[in-house]
Amino acid sequence: MTPSHPQAAGQRAICFIDGQNLFGAAKDAFGYTYPNYDAKKLGERICQDHAWTPAEVRFYTGVPQPSDNPFWHHFWTAKLAQMGRMRVVTFSRALRYNNVTVRQKDGTEVSVLKGREKGVDVRIALDMVRAAREKRGHVFVVFSQDQDLTEAVDEVRVIAKDSGHPIHIASAYPCSLTSPNKRGLDRTEWITIDRATYDACIDTRDYRPKKKL
Repeated sequence: MTPSHPQAAGQRAICFIDGQNLFGAAKDAFGYTYPNYDAKKLGERICQDHAWTPAEVRFYTGVPQPSDNPFWHHFWTAKLAQMGRMRVVTFSRALRYNNVTVRQKDGTEVSVLKGREKGVDVRIALDMVRAAREKRGHVFVVFSQDQDLTEAVDEVRVIAKDSGHPIHIASAYPCSLTSPNKRGLDRTEWITIDRATYDACIDTRDYRPKKKL
């Protein structure tokens, strides 16, 4: 784990939130069954806890087509719209579904449709690099444990060194004793989000449709 950098206190911070990765970590750590976090509140809380000034909160997620999954399409459409009203910068991509063979406990195999994100991690990486080139912040907080983003971390470090504009990079994620993955992004400061911190940032709105779609 990279130690905290007290010299980053008071610096402008940009939060890059991978919505599906954050939800997966919260589900493993705390047992939540749907993405109930308030992205803006959570990003600002982590910045506040580290004496960073939140300058931008950016949110990224895959969204199923209404024909594939009307329930989650409704949920994410409503949640993203609310984020936009709260001045969170959002990016979404349509989930692509493929047949995946799953082995059940009795040994039998079944074929199920599984959604996969395409382009979300690439967009996060591009936005990190762009923000570094534009010198928009001195702290980047990436809410993800996706190690594919470590290449973007390395590129940001190179840009920061060449430009003389230092950037501290942190990886924030929910974590508990039940979490199978307790690692943040390599070569970043790891910030584990405990249950109390997460629960203080739950979205009081429920975007799940009241009636079955």
